Amino acid sequence: MKKIYLLLTLCLSSQTTLVFAQSKDPVRKDPVVESIVKEATDNSQLEKLGHELMDVIGPRLVGSPQMQQAHDWAVAKYKDWGISAKNEKWGEWRGWERGVSHIDMVAPRVKSLEGMQLAWSPGTNGKTVTADVVILPDVADSVAFQKWLPSAKGKFVLISMNQPTGRPDYNWQEFATKESFDKMKKDRDVQTEAWANRLKKTGYSSRALPLALEKAGAAGVVMSYWSKGFGANKIFGAYTKAIPTVDISLEDYGLLYRLAESGHTPKISVRADAKETGISQTFNTVGEIKGTEKPNEYVILSAHFDSWDGGSGATDNGTGTLVMMEAMRILKKIYPNPKRTILVGHWGSEEQGLNGSRAFVEDHPEIVQNIQAVFNQDNGTGRVVNLSGQGFLNAYEYLTRWLSKVPEPIRTPIQTSFPGAPGTGGSDFASFVAAGAPAFSLSSLNWSYGTYTWHTNRDTYDKIVFDDVRSNAILAAILAYQASEDPTKTSRDKSILPLDAKGVPGAWPEPRKPTRRGGLD
Repeated sequence: MKKIYLLLTLCLSSQTTLVFAQSKDPVRKDPVVESIVKEATDNSQLEKLGHELMDVIGPRLVGSPQMQQAHDWAVAKYKDWGISAKNEKWGEWRGWERGVSHIDMVAPRVKSLEGMQLAWSPGTNGKTVTADVVILPDVADSVAFQKWLPSAKGKFVLISMNQPTGRPDYNWQEFATKESFDKMKKDRDVQTEAWANRLKKTGYSSRALPLALEKAGAAGVVMSYWSKGFGANKIFGAYTKAIPTVDISLEDYGLLYRLAESGHTPKISVRADAKETGISQTFNTVGEIKGTEKPNEYVILSAHFDSWDGGSGATDNGTGTLVMMEAMRILKKIYPNPKRTILVGHWGSEEQGLNGSRAFVEDHPEIVQNIQAVFNQDNGTGRVVNLSGQGFLNAYEYLTRWLSKVPEPIRTPIQTSFPGAPGTGGSDFASFVAAGAPAFSLSSLNWSYGTYTWHTNRDTYDKIVFDDVRSNAILAAILAYQASEDPTKTSRDKSILPLDAKGVPGAWPEPRKPTRRGGLD
């Protein structure tokens, strides 16, 4: 079985090379492709759209007023371009609006600190809360921790490890001696294990610990989720219900930690403005260019619309959103009468478990069963460099044929893998793959995404590389055009997945139900 699978993979790779080799200069042979490239190059709307979405509207946390504002903005944009669009409700979420965070150290000296409250954190009710800072203790066991808990009353409690260095590893590798770098990593590993044990001995999970501190009367929870890069912290959601949870930069968190550890008893003042806005309706924004010959078959351009809100959601997934909006704008202008219907889906609540796209798949079986292809872009601002067949046995045949029409500078860097394996999560294409629909991830060049922009306080407009985004918009538009024009319906035949450790073939992922009521206890 393994030999056959390897032989098939080699054959498919050879066929991919052959398709590209036979296509000498496909752009000149197709005036639609030429026009797509020209419109994207000469009349790009990306910078304007990016400014309006990231700077003016800002981050798009599910359930927030900014998320609703973004949905309405997208519908208005599509209508301006002559594209039918609507906001389609799929569920409800806890409504919450971020306000201003002020965090200052007031003893033993005065210093403004860099930090913010986490998403859905309770605010301080318009007041400034001032209290001593203490470190989560290293106790013998959970019984000892229960005895310590009353001493947390009225204190801000530090619950994250103090990082031994604020320099990322690549900086150490460039400048440190090998001996120094190795020593730092060894010491950090020891410290990381010790902190994990400290947390374990409290008897609480990472989710339950803040609630235990809240119940004990703590003034607030203070953490620092360093993203392993200069100035970058990851900002997720709070678990507390009544007291604020704030994240502070590595540099300022380390200052507080060292002062508390040395007995200098730092004191901080926190004002965190936040507003609970009740139950919010949640939506997907769906746009449509109706097909003329096969209107009940669908090509879908896909990107999640929501974001975490430490930054402005620029590369996760503002850039994917811009790619698909720009591709739709171009297609409407250059290719207004497609053979198949071209849809665009801007999904809500991807960050909490692909909820918007899972709801769409569940609510629209009539569309899912007639999908020609889904193209999803999510992981950052970089130009697309990877495309997998997602386990669909014959994906090599149509994807390589469609790719052969893409201009060589955009096409050549894309590494393909066929048949590949079906994605089980990670982004919204997986919702469609699980339902058996041919859906593909347009996977991007890294641009230090995981460290500096993925879910961080640094995911802002200035991190967008517009030349790469423009390249991706051209790619998405051409793939949609080719998929629409293809005389043949795409095959849904699935490959036999590799054997697991027990010698059993892997199983295709099953569709999962969306969370349709989120954050509502």
